[in-house]
Amino acid sequence: MERSLGFLLLLIGTLAIIHIVQAQSQQGFILLDCGLPANEVSPYKESFTGLQYSSDATFIQSGKTGSVQPNLESRFLKPYQTLRYFPEGRRNCYNLKVEKGRKHLIMTRFVYGNYDGRDISPKFDLFLGPNPWATIDLYRLENGTRREILHIPTSSSLQICLVKTGETTPMISALEIRPMGNDSYNTKSGSLALFNRVYLSNSSSFLRFPDDIYDRQWNAYFRNAWTPISTTRDVGNSIGYDLPKIALTSAAMPTNASAPLTIEWSSDNPEDQYYLYEHFAEIQDLQANDTREFNILLNGDRLYGPLIPSKATTILSVSPLTCNGGKCSLELIRTSRSTLPPILNAFEVYKVIQFPQSVTNENEVAAVKTIEATYGLSRINWQGDPCVPLELMWDGLNCSITDISTPPRITTLILSSSGLTGTIAAAIQNLTQLEKLDLSNNNLTGELPEFLGSIKSLLFINISGNNLNGSIPQSLLRKDLLLLYQGNPRLGPLGSPTKPHKTKLLVPIVASVASAAILIVVLVLFLVFRKKKPSTVEVVHPPPSRPTMNVTYANSPEPSIEMKKRRFTYSEVMKMTNNFERVVGEGGFGVVCHGTVNGSEQVDVKLLSQSSTQGYKEFKAEVDLLLRVHHKNLVGLVGYCDEKEHLALIYEFVPNGELRQHLLGKGGRSVVNWGIRLRIAVEAALGLEYLHIGCTPPMVHRDVKTTNILLDEHYKAKLADFGLSRSFPVGGESHVSTVVAGTPGYLDPEYY
Repeated sequence: MERSLGFLLLLIGTLAIIHIVQAQSQQGFILLDCGLPANEVSPYKESFTGLQYSSDATFIQSGKTGSVQPNLESRFLKPYQTLRYFPEGRRNCYNLKVEKGRKHLIMTRFVYGNYDGRDISPKFDLFLGPNPWATIDLYRLENGTRREILHIPTSSSLQICLVKTGETTPMISALEIRPMGNDSYNTKSGSLALFNRVYLSNSSSFLRFPDDIYDRQWNAYFRNAWTPISTTRDVGNSIGYDLPKIALTSAAMPTNASAPLTIEWSSDNPEDQYYLYEHFAEIQDLQANDTREFNILLNGDRLYGPLIPSKATTILSVSPLTCNGGKCSLELIRTSRSTLPPILNAFEVYKVIQFPQSVTNENEVAAVKTIEATYGLSRINWQGDPCVPLELMWDGLNCSITDISTPPRITTLILSSSGLTGTIAAAIQNLTQLEKLDLSNNNLTGELPEFLGSIKSLLFINISGNNLNGSIPQSLLRKDLLLLYQGNPRLGPLGSPTKPHKTKLLVPIVASVASAAILIVVLVLFLVFRKKKPSTVEVVHPPPSRPTMNVTYANSPEPSIEMKKRRFTYSEVMKMTNNFERVVGEGGFGVVCHGTVNGSEQVDVKLLSQSSTQGYKEFKAEVDLLLRVHHKNLVGLVGYCDEKEHLALIYEFVPNGELRQHLLGKGGRSVVNWGIRLRIAVEAALGLEYLHIGCTPPMVHRDVKTTNILLDEHYKAKLADFGLSRSFPVGGESHVSTVVAGTPGYLDPEYY
């Protein structure tokens, strides 16, 4: 079937007049002069186009303002002489209200103008919501550049984001948005990024508003092999496309009447898909015996024809087109019965861009924004989509991300030690998938609201260290919900009267109980160790050596790991960590990087450094142990990599990190209260108990310290770092090492 089926012929109509009346009023236009100084009038009328520009200050919460160097100002229209640049934060976003489901023309303009005097052209990424749109590279672009797209927002909130990717600072000069009709520029899927838009004329001027009612910019384009033609009469317009009259009253045709009219372009990516729009109008007075008829071909394949242009006509592609090898050649070729050469008035090429990642649930985004406004929060990374992309997720949030087509949901909100005042924000109840809420160590007042109990997904609430009052609602006393409320002197149990003077006894009582409980735990462990203490100790005989590797510990006398399940290749490790992009910790073993498995499951990846103080035997011990032990208070092993010199351990992701940071309040971690500390001590003891009693043979950890006790999203303790663990003898076996290992001060005295 010929590719001409993918094209449609649109003829002129009087409905175009309606579009002109509406659009010329600039109704719905958002025109932002980025960086407009505060002492200048806003909005103001730009003299060349007559458009009304406003300051961008109310549409973004970050950035600094600047201007192009004075000697360059005369090159640019007033809106492009100023700019906003972003020295802080990785992602900075404009947040604009638009009509959901309606097509919009979005244009961004960038003029560096050596505003900072450094003469270093910036390079950065441009995002539309959570999806990448384009890379902006201003190298050698003295007059700046622009990016333009036709896009239908899936939300009433449109976010245009600048993302830092290197050493240079992102900047923007102007942001312009115009609503359009949905009866034009339609696609099978995706959005349309402008590749080229020209009208065929030997003029040197370009067309904008008010010539173009949508302020599309048309550049004049002409070649030496063409002859220009024009007319002064009205030739009408195409329904929905509303071209400038000047573009339709001028045209080009081949000077050689037998030659085709050819337009060529190329792309670095041969997989790029295009939509083409060719605008025709017969502007010559034909004689009775004259005929103008031609076919339209792309790279030799007929797209449409034969066409006899009359009044305004638009030929467009209904399906996306590709070009062989990335080189495209559009040809208009006269038919055998045509007496006149082909003509072309104007031409548009758009490249298809897919934006597959769904934005976070719109109601939940609105809820978090309301919470932010309620408490007057100002966090540099609370811009753009809260959940995606994953590496730009907002601080204090965690999200459930099923797949790119399903809107992410917010499951964790941590605002501990954030200086919150007032009552607990009612907007929290709109986070209907919330599992963890931490509002501890603030100055919140009022009663504990009943609506928290209506969030059925909630598993953990921490409101300790505030100034709440009243009693705890019945709905928050369900068995599957952990509620921490210590440190609120006027907050009592369900139905109890408020007696502040009695609550003053709470701190010494809790401290006493905590101390007694810890002593009991230590005593139990002491008795367990004594009961299992071996009567004799013998030296371990080294097992067979491991196959040689080209690293310093290659000849370590340890056997290779027998179990091969959950084994990853080094290339898979690189992929899951995005080439080790995000380092979250470092220790004697090496560095720990954040990663994802299967695109969604978060993991911690511990990499063995060649300069590590630990070696293959510790690596093997940890893998062998974690492959055979399973307990809620031991960190789980997702897998490992044992590939020549590349050794790595892949753990379950433990979002709240090391206990030490929470005890000291470092690394942005909240300081855990005594109630949580007591529970962590008990849970750590339960993990040790499992190693000592539940394992066969029993295991001793040999390096129990606060940096090896990790806390999950509910602050449950999990023991980690089993590289120095050692088995106890069982029955007639005797294989306990006499070599002391571990961190001094953190060893069992009897083992020592």
